Amino acid sequence: MASEQVQTIIEKMGTAIGPNSGLGGTLKFDFGEPGSVYIDGKSAPNTVTDGEGKSADCTISVGLDTFDKMIKGELDGTSAFMQGKLRVAGDMGLAMKLGPILQKARA
Repeated sequence: MASEQVQTIIEKMGTAIGPNSGLGGTLKFDFGEPGSVYIDGKSAPNTVTDGEGKSADCTISVGLDTFDKMIKGELDGTSAFMQGKLRVAGDMGLAMKLGPILQKARA
């Protein structure tokens, strides 16, 4: 089960991205021990849920502190990737769509 902090992220991201994330695929943020967030960009409307036990087209492994900086706009995804603070497995094209999703979550 996801931690309270991850549950808060799930709720906020669900509200922020609304019915259409623009992903066209599934994306999972894996925070390790605290839990994960699963964005289903294939369903209509899109959904954001706990990602435990779910596989996605693209999985982004990132620490909660790094993710928090990305949400606040203090660190962009490309920089986090280049610094080794973020790992991508699967469809890199979906990972490239991360910027607009984080902007929606930031608003």
